[in-house]
Amino acid sequence: MRGMQEEEVFVTGNEAVARAVKLAKPNVIAAYPITPQTEIVEVLARYVESGELKSEYIHVESEHSAMAACIGAASMGARVFTATSSHGFLYMCEMIFWASIARLPIVMANVNRALAPGWNIWAELKDAMSHRDAGWIQFYTASVQEAYDTTLMAFRIAEDRRVMLPTMVNLEGFVLSHVMQPLRLVNEAEYDKFLPPVKIPHALNFERPHTLGTLISPEHNYLVQYDHNRCMRAADDVIAEVEREFERLSGRRYGAVMKYRCDDAETLVIAMGTLAKEAEVACDSLREKGEKIGVLRLRQLRPFPKAFLEEVKRLTAERFIIIDRAYSSGYGGILAEEVKAKLYDLGLKKEVKSIIAGLGGQDVPHEALEKMFMDKRGGEVWFGV
Repeated sequence: MRGMQEEEVFVTGNEAVARAVKLAKPNVIAAYPITPQTEIVEVLARYVESGELKSEYIHVESEHSAMAACIGAASMGARVFTATSSHGFLYMCEMIFWASIARLPIVMANVNRALAPGWNIWAELKDAMSHRDAGWIQFYTASVQEAYDTTLMAFRIAEDRRVMLPTMVNLEGFVLSHVMQPLRLVNEAEYDKFLPPVKIPHALNFERPHTLGTLISPEHNYLVQYDHNRCMRAADDVIAEVEREFERLSGRRYGAVMKYRCDDAETLVIAMGTLAKEAEVACDSLREKGEKIGVLRLRQLRPFPKAFLEEVKRLTAERFIIIDRAYSSGYGGILAEEVKAKLYDLGLKKEVKSIIAGLGGQDVPHEALEKMFMDKRGGEVWFGV
């Protein structure tokens, strides 16, 4: 059944996110502009002004206040949304951790942008990946359609009683946020059935007063963190359930990992976001030349997907190439190091090549990826160096 599908429009990634938020009908939107995210909150502001969206739209003075407003509203049981990018994301850093430990199902779009130094407004994943331990569910999208669909699912996932965790939908600045692609919309009435009214079990209630605080004594702190981890791991299964239900309604299939010509691959490329889609183009070209190469794209970084471990164990590729649009100075590509740690846990010995590419919006065409994939050097390689 594909009852959710309605019409097709041609929009940017930012507008696609705003259209998805409109369908979710948040009670509160906290807004502060920052390049290249601003269009999201601008479009939502127009919806609210025209009466198309009945939300309390709060103009705050900073990103720190934006997340604080979300925390306050969610603590009262409201469905909430905000959006940010890069240094705005860092400015709300303190509140990001508070939202997580308070177990509030806030949904936030983060338009990935490089962090200073040096000052740069173009795409890089380091803003979100530097907070992979903040306790938020993290999705990374690769198309306008996927940014829209993932936002639609994010509210359902975050508000699931088994989860109750803030959720972040990432889309890369300009290369996705400002790129226009066809977008298939979903039917509002069908989506209303898909997303039930928000119900936060620990929300403040004047009829049954209680304290919602995050000052935790030593004898309880580790138990709270243990429970947080339990629910983050449970979210992996909840995400899969929601993705299956969304497929039944929309006809569009998503998973924690998306395979592309992987089953007989001798070389497996692992990447996230738009670079993974560019790698698929390179994969097709190399396949025509007789090279058995496939692409495994991660859609979620936290919780780190069990599906990735299952696929890696099942696939026969002996050579792994991992592309990173983020780097931990003095350590390595962030995704590469995560993958290598998981390979160790599985007891798998694979040849691993780490490619650092696309930092600060560096253009990485598929022709360049083809050359890097065919370069038999191992270890860490920086594109352009």
